[in-house]
Amino acid sequence: MNFYNHKTRLTASTIGVLLGLAGIINHGIFEILQGNIPTNSLYIEAIGEAHRFWIHGTEGAFTVIPNFLITGIIAVLVGLVIIFWSIRYMKTKYGANIFLLLMILLTLVGGGIGHIILFLPTWAFATRINKPLKWWEKVTSQQTRKFLANLWIYSLIAAAFSWLVVMELGIFGYFPGQTDPDLILNIVFGFLFATVILVSFSFICAFSSDINER
Repeated sequence: MNFYNHKTRLTASTIGVLLGLAGIINHGIFEILQGNIPTNSLYIEAIGEAHRFWIHGTEGAFTVIPNFLITGIIAVLVGLVIIFWSIRYMKTKYGANIFLLLMILLTLVGGGIGHIILFLPTWAFATRINKPLKWWEKVTSQQTRKFLANLWIYSLIAAAFSWLVVMELGIFGYFPGQTDPDLILNIVFGFLFATVILVSFSFICAFSSDINER
């Protein structure tokens, strides 16, 4: 029997698009702005001093390409491929695994480091898109799944919002009522970990919805 978990796929695609956008906006574009100069190191600061909005707004990254301009161009291109793949092909047989490979590639070409704690669970959950979800069905009651299914869209919106806040803070460091950069940095980490939790919860809700719809 063939299985297709629609809500699980939508969740994976949404997070995939957001990860691709972060690689483009928070890293690739700013690396391009640094111009045709050598990186001088495998570890780089994607946002150079000339384009930095706050003291911690460096957006650290790793690149195997020893040039900021080329690193940025490739990061943007890989980010675009991730967005396209997440929308169009995440549901295919090897969709999740190729998504993982693309995210690893993005990490190696200046697309960021912090996203690792988000794309790994996204990949793991996405591998269930075409699976029967028998274990989850076995350990949860229909009433529990119904409750979780009703929370799916709200948890996904909250996860997306949390990640967008991480993206904004990473560049601009603006948080209402706060000016202490060290405190804002802690807020960034708080939202980052909240995103991981919300994404994982969104997938759990998606599993519940997909099982009930069958």
